[in-house]
Amino acid sequence: MKDSVSCPSKTEDVVSLEVRVVGRVQGVGFRYFAHDLGRRLGLVGYVTNLADGSVRAYAEGSRQALEEFFRHMERGPTGAHVREVQSHWGWATGQYTCFRIDSGR
Repeated sequence: MKDSVSCPSKTEDVVSLEVRVVGRVQGVGFRYFAHDLGRRLGLVGYVTNLADGSVRAYAEGSRQALEEFFRHMERGPTGAHVREVQSHWGWATGQYTCFRIDSGR
């Protein structure tokens, strides 16, 4: 007798999104903005400042939640000026259990 395996639908699959946000994104609360948003959306991963003045975020969760996360990264918090958002979609690693702020640089 074969085991019955149920595969989740595409919308339920856990995937990853890595973004690099360029512009006036440091010193304006961008990491806290991304952190709060990630937690509200039920994502896991991290956000960090990079030495070149950009911000990197890596998040895992449902594609729908990550798409919403991406839309907010394109705008950023009040005071930010987002010039460019580079993104890379992939499979989730499962190594994160929460969404955190890394000190970076």
